[in-house]
Amino acid sequence: MPYDGKLLAKAREALEQRRADNAAEHQRRLSLVYARDPEIERIDLRLRRQMAELVRLTVSRAPDLAEKLEVLKRDNLELQAERAERLTALGRPIDYLDEIVSCPICRDTGMDGAQPCRCLKKLYNQALTQELSALLRHGDESFERFDLSLYDEQPLEGVSPREAMSRIYKSCRKFADSFPEVSSNLLFQGGTGLGKTYLSACIARVVADKGYSVCYDSAASALEAFEAQKFARDPETAEAAAARVRRMLDCDLMILDDLGTEMITSVTVSALYTLINSRLNAGKKTIISTNCTDEELLRKYTPQICSRMKGEFLRLPFVGRDIRLLKK
Repeated sequence: MPYDGKLLAKAREALEQRRADNAAEHQRRLSLVYARDPEIERIDLRLRRQMAELVRLTVSRAPDLAEKLEVLKRDNLELQAERAERLTALGRPIDYLDEIVSCPICRDTGMDGAQPCRCLKKLYNQALTQELSALLRHGDESFERFDLSLYDEQPLEGVSPREAMSRIYKSCRKFADSFPEVSSNLLFQGGTGLGKTYLSACIARVVADKGYSVCYDSAASALEAFEAQKFARDPETAEAAAARVRRMLDCDLMILDDLGTEMITSVTVSALYTLINSRLNAGKKTIISTNCTDEELLRKYTPQICSRMKGEFLRLPFVGRDIRLLKK
């Protein structure tokens, strides 16, 4: 996927900090061990000199090269054995003084060959997911804290809200735990205060913790970005809007909240179709929440949009009484 330069810079800064922390810990271990057994420091110095000698011998093409290399190899193994014994005597593993790296693939360089390493991608996704602060506003949203007792057990209009929400809860948890191996997108549909945003946050937290990128935005704000990237007169505003649009199109999980509250125009409807259709074509998952009924969605949006939501999204109808009012 194309990378946002600003977020990529943040990811590289985080990787550099990780590298610095590892180097500091490595130096701390060296100082600790050398202070307790100075002979290990002398052995390390001799091992480094042997490496320099190996390079010198390799390029010298001396007639007795093989013999000298064999002697150097034997001496090196003896030094390593003695070093291991001394570290063991100090109660340390034999690799205790090895260079510390967090990623064995790229050794904290951020590159796997010519491609960004998966560790850098994960840091990039974490930077992208910081935008979730608007969604994770309480900081404690989790499936474990979701309280089904807030929903009435007795039927309401022929349906038990608690039983219905229990099924929705299980579907959301399965979606989060199985991500990205999920077959459908999700459409949260129902009145205000029924837990749509809370369960979106629960899913977002699990998916983000796995290292996948998550974008959250209200429909009004998201579709406004599409409009700004096309029509903004200020180049900086247009560029910022274009970056937001790229994130929404490219992230692993897009959460579009409060669909139907935005101003309905030909531009916003076109932008919504682009967002939904582009992500479907790319095989990327989307969660949409709305207070609109099926009939209201049909009145507001084109048949193409409604067809995609009906055919490609698992509809989860939220029922019950406004939880916010009940808590008050």
